[in-house]
Amino acid sequence: MADRPVLYPGPDHPITITPTEGRVVVTVAGKVVADTRAALTLQESTYPAVQYVPLADVDESLLEPTGTQSYCPYKGDANYYSIPAGGTKAVDAIWEYREPREAVAQIKDHVAFYPNRVDSIEITHQ
Repeated sequence: MADRPVLYPGPDHPITITPTEGRVVVTVAGKVVADTRAALTLQESTYPAVQYVPLADVDESLLEPTGTQSYCPYKGDANYYSIPAGGTKAVDAIWEYREPREAVAQIKDHVAFYPNRVDSIEITHQ
């Protein structure tokens, strides 16, 4: 798919990635799916900030890879996971850029969660 555009963050579309201060806990159906103090906050343009959690801090036994894929001209190809314990609400609830573009290379081996497809994404500042 060579016809897909490749774009770079800049003044018109900034992307910043910073360590998240505190602990991030993600729950679905009463289960802790992720618990980390090593999350990254990705702020892209005017979109809401997104927590990227190290895959090592995710209970992968609760995840099911799906065939869903999407493309972001700034970040690359995303793959998705569902959380079966969450039922239909948690289908494709998680995405991952396995080979992110160089500008966002820090999110490699991290996943992000759609807030409306999980029960909670809590950030506690301790």
